[in-house]
Amino acid sequence: MKEGAGRVASESSVGTWTENLSTETPQVLKRLKYLMARVFEIKGNYIKVAYPFDLFEPGNMPQILSSIAGNIFGMKALKNLRLEDITWPPKLLKTFRGPQFGVNGIRKIFKVYDRPLTATVPKPKVGMTELEEAKIAHDIWLGGIDLEKSDENLASMRFNRFEKRINLLVKMRDKAEKETGEIKSFLPNISAETNEMLRRADLVKDCGGEFVMIDILTVGWAALQTMREECEDLELAIYAHRAFHSSFSRNPRHGMSMLCVANISRLVGVDTLHIGGMGKLVSPKGEVFILKDALENKSIKSGHTILSKNWYDVKPVFSVSSGGLHPGSIPKLIKLLGTDIILQIGGGVIGHKMGIIGGGKAVRQAIDATLKNISLKEYSKKHEELKTALTMWGYKAPI
Repeated sequence: MKEGAGRVASESSVGTWTENLSTETPQVLKRLKYLMARVFEIKGNYIKVAYPFDLFEPGNMPQILSSIAGNIFGMKALKNLRLEDITWPPKLLKTFRGPQFGVNGIRKIFKVYDRPLTATVPKPKVGMTELEEAKIAHDIWLGGIDLEKSDENLASMRFNRFEKRINLLVKMRDKAEKETGEIKSFLPNISAETNEMLRRADLVKDCGGEFVMIDILTVGWAALQTMREECEDLELAIYAHRAFHSSFSRNPRHGMSMLCVANISRLVGVDTLHIGGMGKLVSPKGEVFILKDALENKSIKSGHTILSKNWYDVKPVFSVSSGGLHPGSIPKLIKLLGTDIILQIGGGVIGHKMGIIGGGKAVRQAIDATLKNISLKEYSKKHEELKTALTMWGYKAPI
């Protein structure tokens, strides 16, 4: 363990595989002794490594991750290696923007302060024309859902162009707001090459949108940092999608945890982030709690695989629960996660037998019942949409 730990610290800082380098003058050796990473704790299979601040370029997330999460995963000396958590020193924390809006800012957009917010992805998530999606969005909003969301793989396709789609969505949103008396919004996926994302963000702002959605891992941290700056100028909130994370976070013995992704996302400055929902996707209950704490709390206490940290003035991120949710699963989620959550429910709205509007109403009825401390079974006696949803899906999330 000591040999493996030492190699991790060495490879991620100033070490190399050989000795007696011709470049190691007394001055350089003195500097390297100060700059080297140090393993300061070993407990079982877990190690803690500390890095001097001067190893990093402030405000440069790609460089930081290339250091602490770069070559180390490919070292032959180790069969498996997993980065579980990261703590940020205050001096480094202050070089990143953090969320622009956070939980309170998002709630202020909707003027909703006492219940979970809701979002729905039109299904199928790709394959519809711009007009077809806009009409579905209208029904989603009429049912009581707050946000219509493009999914991770809907960009600007031949059958559904970005510009046309957002212009139609704005018209339908304005119509739905007049019909419902509620504030509505949409989440346009702007994920693309960085310059194109900048252009699309401008289009969203020009047409009256409040949000952009970004596939933060597939576009990369550098692109996300660029968009965080642009979105501050445009006053647009960033709704972060975590597509791709399971490629390196699912294996508990190798890669990087979703907790690290959450920490980095909060530091760079997204306003919402998916944390799972104990539904159809792999998302252990314990991990969901850990992620919500990491995104929401100002200070984090250390645990078995969690490092203590203080976020100081960095705003909390609005957690998004998704993946196979439906009205029957809402009481459990609110009980476990509280009301500061965005419930993203797709098939549980779109697949409702009474139609999309009925599906949206069933979601809102389930939320209302839960907040009034009334069982769904009892509440459904006077609410046909909820009753139908419970008959269809029951109370458990799908496997």
